Order: sequence, then C-alpha cells, then structure tokens
Amino acid sequence: MSTAASPATDTATTATGTREPSAITDGVGSDALRPDGTLKVRGAFAYSSDMQWDGMVWGATLRSPHPSARILRLGTARALALPGVVAVLTHRDVPGRPLYGMKVADQPVLAADRVRYQGEPVALVAADHPETARRALDLIDVEYEELPALTDPEEAVRGAGPLVHAERVDGRSGNVVRHVRIRHGDMARAEKLAEVTASGVYEVGMQDQAFLGPESGLAIPAEDGGVDVFVSTQWLHDDHRQMVAALGLPPEKVRLTLAGVGGAFGGREDVSVQIHAALLALRTGRPVKMSYHREESFFGHVHRHPAKMWFEHGATAAGELVYVKARLLFDGGAYTSTSQVVIANGSYFAAGAYEVPHAEIDGFSVFTNNPPCGAMRGFGAVQSCYGVESNLDRLARELGLDPLELRLRNALNTGTVLPTGQAVDGPAPAAELLRRLRDRPLPPAADPGSNPFDLPGGLNNTTHGESVVRGVGYAIGVKAIGFSGGVDDRSRARVRLSLVGDEPLVEIHTAAAECGQGIVTVQAQIARTELGVQRVVVLPADTAAGDAGSSSASRITWMSGGAVQGACKAVREKLTALGDGPMAELLWEHGPLEAEYEYAHRPTQPVDPERGQGDAHIAFALAAHRAVVEVDTELGLVKVVELATAQDVGKAMNPLAVEGQIEGGNAQGLGLAVMEELRVAEGRVRNPSFTDYLIPTVADVPAMPVDLLELPHPDSPYGLNGVGEPPTLSSTPAIANALRDATGLELARVPVRPDDIAGVRPDDIAGGR
Repeated sequence: MSTAASPATDTATTATGTREPSAITDGVGSDALRPDGTLKVRGAFAYSSDMQWDGMVWGATLRSPHPSARILRLGTARALALPGVVAVLTHRDVPGRPLYGMKVADQPVLAADRVRYQGEPVALVAADHPETARRALDLIDVEYEELPALTDPEEAVRGAGPLVHAERVDGRSGNVVRHVRIRHGDMARAEKLAEVTASGVYEVGMQDQAFLGPESGLAIPAEDGGVDVFVSTQWLHDDHRQMVAALGLPPEKVRLTLAGVGGAFGGREDVSVQIHAALLALRTGRPVKMSYHREESFFGHVHRHPAKMWFEHGATAAGELVYVKARLLFDGGAYTSTSQVVIANGSYFAAGAYEVPHAEIDGFSVFTNNPPCGAMRGFGAVQSCYGVESNLDRLARELGLDPLELRLRNALNTGTVLPTGQAVDGPAPAAELLRRLRDRPLPPAADPGSNPFDLPGGLNNTTHGESVVRGVGYAIGVKAIGFSGGVDDRSRARVRLSLVGDEPLVEIHTAAAECGQGIVTVQAQIARTELGVQRVVVLPADTAAGDAGSSSASRITWMSGGAVQGACKAVREKLTALGDGPMAELLWEHGPLEAEYEYAHRPTQPVDPERGQGDAHIAFALAAHRAVVEVDTELGLVKVVELATAQDVGKAMNPLAVEGQIEGGNAQGLGLAVMEELRVAEGRVRNPSFTDYLIPTVADVPAMPVDLLELPHPDSPYGLNGVGEPPTLSSTPAIANALRDATGLELARVPVRPDDIAGVRPDDIAGGR
C-alpha cells in the first residue's frame, strides 16, 4: 500500500460503484462523443496506412492478370537484382500451411501452379522504396498458360463448364459451394389455396464495400523469432489463427494489434496483407509496411455476392400471403470465403418480414473464376430482401392492392413462425415501422425555378421539370443478429479499476475491432454506467486480450458490450466486498481491482439439411424505408429526394451513433440501387477505380429522416439490438419500388441505370404522379 496521504474523499462515489446521476455524464443512452471523431474530421487520425517505423521497407504483391491460368514458370532473379530490393518471395517460401480461409482453408497464400481469378497473389517483393517495389514486380518472370474460365453461375450450378477446384479441400466435388434447402408447411396444399400469384426474376450486381482506407499493415520482426503485426481488420483473433498456421509459428509468437481502420463493412473479415507482410518481415529481419493502392484494393478483398433470384408468391384474393417459392443463386467467385453462410443467411430470410405459412426455398452459392465474394453489410439478406420486396410490389399490382397495405396485412410480429420453423420471440414491430413511415408527410415537389439540385441531373441543368415524374416506394427487411446456426459465439473483456491521482480510473481491454461503428465509445459508456466513474480509458485492441469475435453481423455491441458489462459488475462486486466508504479511499487502501468476463448468448442450433428447420438465431432486427424519387424519364436520370427510415433498435446505446449507422447504411443501399456495381466481363474487372466505380457523394445523398423505435430485447445487455446492417436491407428495394412507381417499368435489376429508364414517356406511365 502506498504511504502517500489519503486522497480527498469523493462524497458522490461510494463502494457500491455508483454516483449521483448528475455526477456522471456520457453513460449508456447519451450522445457521448467518439474520441476518434474530431481527429477524423480534422484529418489528424492515424490510419493503418499512416504507420511508419525506423528502418522499414515496403512490401508489394504481384497479382495474376488472368482469371484462370496455369503457372508454367516463375522466375525472380531479375527482380532480386534490382538495387533496393531486399526480398522476393513465392509459394516456396511459405513455411507453414500454404492455404488459408475463414471458413475453409482453400485459398493459397501465394499461388503455386494455378491461378483462379484476376488479381490472385503470385509473389511478394520487399524494397527500400514503394516505387522500387512496384518496379520489381514488373521484373518477376511468370509464364502462364491461360485456361478456360467459368464465369457464368448458371453453368456452375448446372455442373457445366470447367471445375474451379479439381480437388476441393472440404472433400466435396463440383462447383456448388453450398445448397441450402428450406421446406416449410405443405406446398401442395398452399398452391390450391392461392387465388392470385406473382413471379419474377431479380438480379443484384456485385457491390464493393468501397471503404476509403485501403488495406494496409505493418509487420515488425521480434527478438523472440516472432512477429508483431499492426493491421486494420475486423477480427484480430481469426486473423491470428490463420497467420499462425501459414507462418508455422507457435501462437504466442504472432501478436496482432488493431491499427486505425478506414471503414470495413465486411471487406476486412478476410485476410489481406497480414500473412504477406509477416512473411516479408520474418525473411528480411526488418519492419515491412504494405499498403494497397486503390486499384489493388478492388482485387485485394471480397465483394458482395452478385445474385440472380426467382421468386413466386401466392395469396388469397383478399391479399393474405399463402406461400413463397424462391431460388437464389449467388456467385461466390474463386474461393469459399464466407459463401456458405452468406447463402444460408439469404435463404433463411427469403420470405421477408412477413407471415408466410408455406415456403419452398433453394439457395445456391457457387464457385466461378470471377472475383471472390464474401461478407458485406447485410450478408446475403440484402439480396433476398431486394427479391422479395420487388415481388411483393408485383403481387400488389396483380391483386389491385396498395403495396403498403399488402405489407401491413402480412407483417410479421412476435410469435411469427419463420420458414426455418423458428418462432420470433423478441420484439418484431414490422407493421408499426411501416405505419410510422406512412404517416410521415411527403416532401414537397421540386420547384424547377429554385435549386437545380432538387431535380434529376442537378447542376448539369439537364431539365427544368419537363419529363420529370415522382414515385414513392416502401420496403421492409429483417435479418438475424449475431452468429447463427449453432456457433458458440463468445466475447471476453477485462476491466481494471484503479486510483490515478485523486480520481478513480477505469481501463477496459478487449479485442473488439473499432471499424468506425463506435464500439470504443460504447464500451466507455457502459463502464461509466456500471461503475459510476467518469474517467474511462479503452486500451488498444490486440490479441493479448481475449477473443471478442468479429465486428460483423451487427453483433459487437451486443457481445463485447455484454462482456464489458459483466466485467464491470464483477469489479463492482469486489469493490462492494471491501466494505462501505468512498471509492477513492477504498482503492487507495486496497489497491486496484480487476476482473475478466466472458459473455455468451443463448445457444442456437444448426438447421437440418433436408428441410432447413431449426432455432438458428438469437435475435432479429427490423428496418423499414420509404423512398421518394424524381425521375427524368427522357434522360433516365434519378434524384432520390428523401429516404426515410423507421427501425427498432432495442435500446439506443448512443442515439447519435445509431443515427450515423443508419444514415451510412442508407447511403450504401442508395449506391446499390442506382449506381454501385463492380463490372466484371469474362472474369475481368472493368472498373477498379473510384472514377468508374461510382459511390454516392454529398450531391446524391438525400434527406434521411430517422425514426428510432426502442423496444428492449429480452436477452441482450440493456435490451439493445444490432443496428448496423438492417438499413442496408430495405433501402435498396424501397428506392427500386419508387422508381417502378414513377416509371411503370419492371426494373428487375439493381443498380438501375439511366438506359434502363431513358425514353419512357410520362403519358405512358400509369403509376407515376
């Protein structure tokens, strides 16, 4: 115990760890400011690409120019002879397992004799300058024999065309990664009950996460023969697992620390620079920095699965849904990544946010020689939501019913049994969300004589209001929160309460990845609320802390928040056991208190492979959208005037951050609806740049009023629910439905392009207004 004088008593803080409410600010439910927010706005935040280290060299990657080819010869002598080059590595230099992957280790660390997509890594270079490293790549001699490429997912699912993997590491054969089969109810009976049917084929293009911070990291060789890696990622411990295997090192000799993440959205779940930078650092004995340029980034991470989907709905004449049939086909590209679970998620929610007693759903993900696809915000449910919501509008037309009314009559609620046989046991206010949107006043019509930004084409002055029509569209989406299907999902946190000066200090240590969603802020808010201490420090996330799981699946606030809450409660119990008295005095007398806690949600189970039945999910999240668009039907130009959101968030842990998450998800949904697509032809990416891959700018993003409904979930910390992914589900189909309402066109594929609309005459539009 210190011999220093006892600190001044804090009369508002007692051994129970509570303070008067007025004494603590920025707790749970407040708009606590993010510690990284001001730095990012000022351009002063240190992202992973900003890292420097004395004596470091630069790493670069040679990538295949072909979508399918055999490597006949690989020579590195000319590259090694270039002054400034310190290492050139190929597959022969991988000391451990030569394959890696999140779910299935089927992707080569460096290609050996075969490349399966354009951009596949073939060799690595380390040099004293980034330009020297890039020049050295051109000096690596590779002789390829081009092979026929399988680029059509329909051919892949039929068993036509070449095998992408002649021998699969999962022991299966063919090009089908997974077939998800769901059978619910009695379809033969349902078809007899249905009086009105509607069917259609709907397609979703390949969307990129388009994060602004490219993949980057810094690997530093350590004296113990290991390596320390600072990297932007979504899941430190899963990266660690894959790195240990590839590097052939014991786990304790590979240490990862989270570096500044410039956006993620699923695109940083898979390994990018991690193994490559570590290999170079261990070979050279020098720190190695790797940072992709923008074009390389498009080849360096997975994308959203492009999808082709067939839907059929049957209903009574009164508009009661009787059945849904769906066939989903997702192009997974050359390697597995997370395709197995993405297609599962898309299939589980192919009935949408509705009561549908009978369902027949088949989901397929397939291998092709197109770019690998995997996790992206919404994780398969984005694609199926677009299909089901598009077909619901088609069914409404067949019924002669208002599309919103059709949704209200069939909206799911607590107790609804999903196609997987699981009953929704938490809040499910689908109808309430839709009614809130319905009751919002519509924005005023654009005035051609005022701000040209209000019209399609904006400042390009393409119209003064002629050929411009308005459309309104609704959509609602549902998705599971957290890992599903029997995954034993856990998260650990360590909390330390000590005395620094005269005031208590809480330190939190987790491996939760801060990707911009605000988990650092929320952890501090939880500690303030649970321990009644204002001063809180969240330590850098690293693999010295227990596994937090991935910052994905809208799970990290639930899981890591639960872990931090549990650790804080354990510290509070220790503090209480010390007796009554001011907190500062007890800490001065007894020293710091520390506790570690592992949080786990309730168990789930896998669905059975024959009928797809099972209680696979811990919770469900709902969001609904109303889109208002103005369309220049002569030129095909679109102005999204308003994109209103109503979402049940359980408990808004930080309302300002929640709104930011919703607005960001809406912007990505808007992009998928009208502009974002990675164009791939014969396996080759045609637009790997922000010049040609268009994302919404400030001129494109409309007013986004947000209506938060807070219905506490019974199983989560504080009643919270995941909020990051739901906005991406229904924003895209709401905009597409609004465009159909404005133009009368089918518009079965997103993104909708001007040439899909151009030439429609307003006089021909029945639904436009």
